[in-house]
Amino acid sequence: MIKVRKASERGSTRLPWLDSRHTFSFGDYYDPAEVGFSVLRVINEDRVAPGGGFPSHGHRDMEIITYVLEGALEHRDSIGNHSVIPAGDVQRMTAGTGIVHSEFNHSQSQQAHFLQIWIMPQQAGLAPGYEQRTLEKNPQRGCLRLVVSNQPNDGALRIHQDARLYICSLDPGQSVNAQLELGRRAYLHVARGTISVDGINLAEGDGARISGAPGIGISGATGAEVLLFDLP
Repeated sequence: MIKVRKASERGSTRLPWLDSRHTFSFGDYYDPAEVGFSVLRVINEDRVAPGGGFPSHGHRDMEIITYVLEGALEHRDSIGNHSVIPAGDVQRMTAGTGIVHSEFNHSQSQQAHFLQIWIMPQQAGLAPGYEQRTLEKNPQRGCLRLVVSNQPNDGALRIHQDARLYICSLDPGQSVNAQLELGRRAYLHVARGTISVDGINLAEGDGARISGAPGIGISGATGAEVLLFDLP
C-alpha cells in the first residue's frame, strides 16, 4: 500500500529568516494523523535566509540527520564540534543523554536549503555523538546509495536504530527497484524534481508511506533526487 503525503499538505513555520515545511507534527504544527511513521519522527525542509539560523538549543534521545541541498550550515555543539556542512554533506548527531547545538546559515548572501530528519533510537541514554560525510560529487545515477545505517559500510553514517537511509539521483527515464524485507516499511521523500512510484506521480516535497509490499519501482520524470527510508 502506498499513501501519498503531498507537499502542499505539510505544516509550516514561517519567520523573517525561516521557511520550514513539516512532513510530520513539529513545534506549533500538530496533526494527530501525522506524528511520524515507524521510527521516523521528523522530516523538516528548511530554507534559512543569509545570516539566519537556530540559536543554541538542546535535544535528548534522538538520532538527528541533516542533509544540505543548497548553501552551507555552520554547526556548533556542546561536545566540542564546530564545522561547516556544505551542500552534498550529510551530518548525523546522536543527542543521547543531552546535547546543545546551534545551526546558522554560513553565508551572508546565499540561502541555505536543507532537510532535517529525526529518527527515534533503539534505546535511551546513549552517549552523544557526531559524524559528517561528504557524498560523491558525481554519483552514479539510477542507483540507491546507502548513506545512513545501524550497520554502516562503504562510509555510511551510523545511527542507533534498525533503519537505513538511501539517496538516489534519477535522470528522466531512469528507474530503480527498491526491495523490502518481509514486515518492513519504507518512506519516500522527493528532494528535487519529479518521479513516479509504481505509477503514482510525486513532485518535489511530496512523500509516500509504503507498507505491505515486497518492493517498489521508482522512475525519474525530470531530474530527481529522492530519499528512501527502510524502516522496521
